[in-house]
Amino acid sequence: MKFEMTQLIDDNKIIFFNEITEHLLNDPIPSEYMNQVSTEARFKEYPFQMLLRLKETEQSKKHHPEGNAWNHTMMVVDEAAKVKEQSKNKKAFLWAALLHDIGKPDTTKVRRGRITSYDHDKVGEKLCRKFLQSLSNDDKFIDMVCDLVRYHMHILYILKELPYADPKGLIKKVDIHEIALLCRCDRLGRIGVNREEEEDNYSKFLKSLQELNKK
Repeated sequence: MKFEMTQLIDDNKIIFFNEITEHLLNDPIPSEYMNQVSTEARFKEYPFQMLLRLKETEQSKKHHPEGNAWNHTMMVVDEAAKVKEQSKNKKAFLWAALLHDIGKPDTTKVRRGRITSYDHDKVGEKLCRKFLQSLSNDDKFIDMVCDLVRYHMHILYILKELPYADPKGLIKKVDIHEIALLCRCDRLGRIGVNREEEEDNYSKFLKSLQELNKK
């Protein structure tokens, strides 16, 4: 099976994937590179066009005054770059930051005058897997990124005690420090955010996960 998958992966796309990875890992502000390459023809090819769709995906102005999902993603990636040294797997962490909202284009709808993207975390996990499997055969890396994408909304689900929370699945699937760090970046990657409040939420979330992990 792995042999067959290898045959399906385009060498030029692997080169581009590796190029993006290098910038994610080494640039202090990766969004500068990402904004540049997002205008190039190669970004319109599968699977990279899955990210390009974020530019056409509007978000709630109340929660995301920065605008579309691409703008938000770029802010999250830059936040992730600031704290990447705290991650145990920088490559997976930064790719999770880049792909965390890949499910929004397929789930964003206007309901009663409100822009919502229900289940974009679950849909995003599946799309993330398709995206990465077309570029890599590293199953461990792919699983790690996809699991982080799957649980990136849990800082809200758990702190607000929402019914969508799956704390047992989270504890089983992801490293609690990695998911807490990604959630922190996601919350901080917005215009006008109260950083002190979000840092406090990050601490509460991590403490909650640590307590759950002991059970």
